[in-house]
Amino acid sequence: MTYSKRETERKYEAPSADDTAWLPDLTSVDGIASVVGEGPDELDAVYYDTDDLRLVGASATLRRRTGGADAGWHLKLPMSGDSREEVRAPLSDTIPVTLRDLALSRTRGGDLRPVVRIRSTRSTQHLVGPEGTVLAELSLDRVRAESLLAKSTRAAHTSWTEMEVELAQDVDPALLDVVDKALRKNGIDRAHNSSKLARALEETGTGAAPLSRERVEDVVPGSAAEDVLGYVNAQVHSLVDLDPAVRRGLPDSVHRMRVTCRRLRSTLRTHRAVLAREVTDPIREELKWLGGELGAERDQEVLMERLDARIGALPRELVLGPVDARLRVWNVSRSSEARQRTLDALRSPRYLALLNSLTKLTKQPPLRRKAAREPERVLVKAILKEFDQLARRVSHALELSPGKERDTALHQARKAAKKTRYATEAARASLGKPAKRLGRRVKAVQKVLGEHQDSVVARDVLRNLALAAQAAGESGFTWGLLYGQENAVAERCERELPTVWADASKPGLREALVH
Repeated sequence: MTYSKRETERKYEAPSADDTAWLPDLTSVDGIASVVGEGPDELDAVYYDTDDLRLVGASATLRRRTGGADAGWHLKLPMSGDSREEVRAPLSDTIPVTLRDLALSRTRGGDLRPVVRIRSTRSTQHLVGPEGTVLAELSLDRVRAESLLAKSTRAAHTSWTEMEVELAQDVDPALLDVVDKALRKNGIDRAHNSSKLARALEETGTGAAPLSRERVEDVVPGSAAEDVLGYVNAQVHSLVDLDPAVRRGLPDSVHRMRVTCRRLRSTLRTHRAVLAREVTDPIREELKWLGGELGAERDQEVLMERLDARIGALPRELVLGPVDARLRVWNVSRSSEARQRTLDALRSPRYLALLNSLTKLTKQPPLRRKAAREPERVLVKAILKEFDQLARRVSHALELSPGKERDTALHQARKAAKKTRYATEAARASLGKPAKRLGRRVKAVQKVLGEHQDSVVARDVLRNLALAAQAAGESGFTWGLLYGQENAVAERCERELPTVWADASKPGLREALVH
């Protein structure tokens, strides 16, 4: 059993834990009515990581802590700003399987072992609002840290005093800024390290694994490679960050991870002039596999939401027979299988191998000769190549008569639109507004084509549901009505496409990229 919470806090240097005369009266801060002291706690935490510190290198931590009100296992995952997500599991002698799985995209299957032990004597003060609600917790910690890694080059022990201010759940983060201002006004500075573990590793000489976001030495600043690798790096980090959310079934996580796979695949294909394809092509194939495994669950989500909304919008007199029940049964059988397919993929050796390949790609990119050239020369050519492919696909589709062949052609055009848009995203840092503008226009084309494809898929499902209903002796009226609605959607999209495409391909957009 695990549960999670959002932790939003800031750490500060603390002159002393015994004499707190340096700590200002925080009741002077707007919104804080009183400060209530709590008794001291003795906390003992052992932090786990791989030998090469992959977790801390990815801004994550895993610890087993005793003492205090939250004794147990804690996995902390990075979020934006001052926030992290803390996933907790009950105290046990071994690492809970659930937390080990949630850390897998960062450990990449590496063995976890104790790396640091941190013991803290903590005194706590609650910052309370006018209505008696606890707004934040101010903790003053006397810290003693011990490195458990043999490679420590300095003293294995270190100690310091620090203070942290952590917001209570659902409190406006602006309170942190107000408290921060009061503390700084009294000479209390933010801590240099973001976590106790990072400071312990630094002060005992253990160090930390570099983040893969850091510049790769062989990449020429201001080059096409810098733009492409920056984008690839961001997508790899997105995939790693989304992994725990997908495993826990959080809303929209599967969709976002699948899109990340597509962005990576498309970028590696588009920029073969920058990154050698003998390295990237095998990675693209594995990304295609992962996207396909995720696709079953995502497609089911989209279909269910679409059909549920369509039925819900119908007047009840037009819903004939057990339509809702049949839809639920269909969804349960399909979604359960799709969910298992996702989890099996994320637990597979093939997925771990992909993560390792992506890590190597970002740290040791297979740069080609053109990678060192100016992005204006290399990236513009790549974008225009994708755009020309899109133009051919759209023109071909518009020449066809309505029917299955045209549906297939429009779907291929949609894929080309995505590739073009992703190509503009990777170039925005250097090409600026022209790339952003073209990407926005192409996205509008992609949206129309996506709506069309969704209607194609929905019609196929509705036909099968109607056949199943008929075989069971139920009315097929409602399924036929819904089929007609989806057919109307497809016709509308086909009417809109020429106008949207004309806007995306009008003179000036391509030329702006070149100049």
